[in-house]
Amino acid sequence: MKIVCQNRKAYHDYTIEETIEAGMQLLGTEVKSLRQGKANLKDSYVIIKDSEVFLLNCHISPYSHGNIMNHDPLRTRKLLLKRKEIERLKGKTQQKGYTLIPLKLYFKGSFAKVEVGFAKGKRKYEKRETIREREARRTIERAIKSQKT
Repeated sequence: MKIVCQNRKAYHDYTIEETIEAGMQLLGTEVKSLRQGKANLKDSYVIIKDSEVFLLNCHISPYSHGNIMNHDPLRTRKLLLKRKEIERLKGKTQQKGYTLIPLKLYFKGSFAKVEVGFAKGKRKYEKRETIREREARRTIERAIKSQKT
């Protein structure tokens, strides 16, 4: 499994409750550009419209050796999920405060996949609390490591 890009900011801004793997409907030049590792998930998000799932604002750079038929970098891309999964996600996202965000873009075999997270936004004080907990965990690990040596 080759990871193309990750949305690291997502784990800071949201609490991820569940993840799901989805395929992507891509053009040929998009796949070639992804294989070069030229993608960005920074401000992207997922919507469900008419029982279809779409990835918006995902930036895949134009292929360097592409011709005049190269793709638009910010075009809307369809995600490939089973009908039951779409209906389940649709029901969950209708709850207040929940959203779908892409977490990773990677290749599984020869297929491009995106890991979508079912997330709830964090408030400012929750973000600070998370940072405090992480720092405390690091100091404890350092103390344990220094005792062993």
